[in-house]
Amino acid sequence: QVQLVESGGGLVQPGGSLRLSCTPSTTISSATNMGWYRQRPGEERLWVTTIMKSGTTYAKAMKGRFTVSVDTAENTVYPEMNSLKVEATALYYCNMYSGPTWVWGLGTQVTVSS
Repeated sequence: QVQLVESGGGLVQPGGSLRLSCTPSTTISSATNMGWYRQRPGEERLWVTTIMKSGTTYAKAMKGRFTVSVDTAENTVYPEMNSLKVEATALYYCNMYSGPTWVWGLGTQVTVSS
């Protein structure tokens, strides 16, 4: 089974930044489809971004605050979260398409608090 290892979450002060990561057990290529979601306690899981061959797309509310890069040498996707607010506190999940379904990581907790 494909495995996704997430990291980078933690406690950060408002206005701070965090760099999350997602490393799959398979090699990232131009054909790889990956994404990130966030979920607050008691709420539905919401789409944040998707990385595909055609390019990277972001949820409207996340534009300018969530930027994704790919390091092929490390085989890792790095979302950079900037200007963090308290409402950004949530579990953040990485996923990847591995036909015929999408595989999910276990999530990494981001807590924004002073």
